[in-house]
Amino acid sequence: MDALDADRIRASFVNCSKGEAAAIVIPGLTTVDWEKLDFLAWRNPRMPQRAYLVAPMEGGPVGVVLRVAANRNHAGAMRTSMCEFCHTVHSAGGVTLFTAAKAGGSGRHGNSVGAYFCADLECSRYARGTKRPIRVQPQTTMTVDERVDRLNSRLRGVVSSIAPQRTA
Repeated sequence: MDALDADRIRASFVNCSKGEAAAIVIPGLTTVDWEKLDFLAWRNPRMPQRAYLVAPMEGGPVGVVLRVAANRNHAGAMRTSMCEFCHTVHSAGGVTLFTAAKAGGSGRHGNSVGAYFCADLECSRYARGTKRPIRVQPQTTMTVDERVDRLNSRLRGVVSSIAPQRTA
């Protein structure tokens, strides 16, 4: 992923107003290893049920505001779940449903998109094997490059369903 500054990140958001984008708390960007990042994502420290994702797309970065769905399934506390982006298997709580209002009029009418992915938003690191979950993973024959390609393909699909492609 190409390095982005806070202004470019704020300008990339497609499913919120400019005023809402201006109020987004951007994480410290000086320590971000952009070369090993497929997308920039973070949780809002003041509003834990809010998260943000900025993905490199054709035509430039696209940012989306996400809502974190509350996990109400206490009976399934021992259940495992798989991230839709990196296919990492996590124990309870390691995968979360993130939803996003669609961009434009569709989102204003209540239409949204949801996806289950890593609650810590570290999919890039899991796909590359630089971070390992506590849970033992199923054996795979895919290379790191194949896992990263699969992550990026799924990421582009989800972001495209929220915001139609735009040109630079």
